[in-house]
Amino acid sequence: MENEIREQPQVLAKGASQYIGALEALRGQEFEMVLLAARGSSDNAALYARYLIEVFLQVPVCLAAPSVLTRFGRKVKYTNCLAIGISQSGAAPDVAEVLASLRSEGHTTLAITNTEGSRLTREAEHTLLLGAGLERSVAATKTYSASLLALYEVVRVLGAELPDPTSLLPNDAWVEVAREKAAAASGSVVRNSPIFSLGRGFGFSTAQEAALKLMECALIPCKAYSSADFEHGPKALAGHGSTAICFDGPKPDLAAQGCEIIETPVAPENRAGDIEGILNPIWDIFFGQWLALLSARARGLNPDDPRHIQKVTQTL
Repeated sequence: MENEIREQPQVLAKGASQYIGALEALRGQEFEMVLLAARGSSDNAALYARYLIEVFLQVPVCLAAPSVLTRFGRKVKYTNCLAIGISQSGAAPDVAEVLASLRSEGHTTLAITNTEGSRLTREAEHTLLLGAGLERSVAATKTYSASLLALYEVVRVLGAELPDPTSLLPNDAWVEVAREKAAAASGSVVRNSPIFSLGRGFGFSTAQEAALKLMECALIPCKAYSSADFEHGPKALAGHGSTAICFDGPKPDLAAQGCEIIETPVAPENRAGDIEGILNPIWDIFFGQWLALLSARARGLNPDDPRHIQKVTQTL
């Protein structure tokens, strides 16, 4: 996992030079809606895409509930839809079923995966391969950040006026900044309970993914919330002995309640082309991944061998 965290700047740089070209078939197409089908980390990446698409294309987005098709045998009446299936392994049968169904009804389908020749690529009309190389750790790291970049490029090719990401992506220096900040913060995560992961807008995906990583790698229960939703009840639990990992800035009100606040490191100011922080989720997840890895080690656990789960999970 550590090696694969460190590989991410190179994977992202390669993706920035290749992904847009792989999506040219979608350029100029217009859709009335977008359906995103994914599970696990890919589902968190889909959440990032939802905000990008709705904010910059003003097209409604639906996160698929595959069991409507695979368990209940019902087909939803989508209209002029772009269906995007995201699966690092490309082996998720329920995601593949959704794409196959939408394609059979004449909708445009796109697979985003790291695995050439996988079922997802066979079911989809178009494919974007992440090209992240073999990922050996159970926890998705480089395939997750690559998925974020791939979805960003999808939105660009569909017409959003977003900056070219080539010069706006994390480098090796950021890997170390994120590691050092995570090392300083891991003690609070290991000793406290409950643990919350908070974000909003584009960063909500990062809050979800960081919580997932802490649970699967470090066996630390962590609940992710939209910072807005957190105000509607869960905030009552944020007292002495709790920790909030905040991906959307400081939370002085929570600190006043006794909650320990972990603020994520701020990305360098030289990213002037990304004035709205649209690419922040790609930077911020480095901190979340390190936090999970270092917390696991602090608890005497091997983050590469989490209990009860495996690299490829198949659900219907």
